[in-house]
Amino acid sequence: MKLRVSAVQYHLHTIHSFEEFAQQVTHYIKTAQEFEADFVLFPEFFTTQLLSIEKTPGERLTIADLPDFTKQYRDLFINLATETNMHIIGGTHVIRKGGKLLNVAHLFYPDGRVTEQAKLHLTPTEVSEWNMAPGDGIEVFKTDKGTIAMITCYDIEFPEIVRMAKAKGADVIFCPSCTDDRHGFYRVRYTSHARAVENQVYVVNAGTVGSLPTVDFMRANVGQGAVITPNDIPFPPRGIMVEGELNNDMVVTADLDLELLYKVRESGSVTTWRDRRTDLYPDWEADKKIPVV
Repeated sequence: MKLRVSAVQYHLHTIHSFEEFAQQVTHYIKTAQEFEADFVLFPEFFTTQLLSIEKTPGERLTIADLPDFTKQYRDLFINLATETNMHIIGGTHVIRKGGKLLNVAHLFYPDGRVTEQAKLHLTPTEVSEWNMAPGDGIEVFKTDKGTIAMITCYDIEFPEIVRMAKAKGADVIFCPSCTDDRHGFYRVRYTSHARAVENQVYVVNAGTVGSLPTVDFMRANVGQGAVITPNDIPFPPRGIMVEGELNNDMVVTADLDLELLYKVRESGSVTTWRDRRTDLYPDWEADKKIPVV
């Protein structure tokens, strides 16, 4: 099975209406469509761009206002996914559920379905400044191009979550991220490489670039799109299939071959997935098995 993926280095800048946001999103989608991508990944927190819209003259929106855009956000991406016949990971968008704010990745299918994966590990800023709550489980998602997982930014730094996703059948990990300095950027990048090696999976990264001068904690962004592979002979020696120019507004695209993953898992230079010691560190508790969506 082969599939083509595009990752968006989304340029954050001040806008004045949802229509401006929709135009920018459509531009990236159309670009990925011209590249004949099967999947396109947007970054974490890219919808915070909507907070740069003035609520009233001189009054700015806050993170608590972002869920008010959820219907418009979902309608936009549902329409784009069905029109282009692509799977779109719409980055993450903050929603309100049970009175709590959640940072949620959304997968939009070409047939109009939408599935969600809440971020499980929250940064201090998300907790103390934005009063957000974590999700409580990891899911994997079947598509006609294979089984994927959506693991957001800080979550990729926890190896257990990716092992659970791989144990449930995920071959491609889509990792939307949003980092405000090089330290954060490289934490996500280096651990993405580690997860690809440990689990013999592909990891697709997308990050925010640009700046939102009027939105707290979104004034600085360091981002780069990349497609990361296991480190074995069928793949590039550095484990990077493609990467963008750091902090540039662009879309990067690469072809993934799932058969190569299956081959190296069975007979690669190392077989890290097969050789894991499930007697010592199980992939998940038997009484808490995670459903495949």
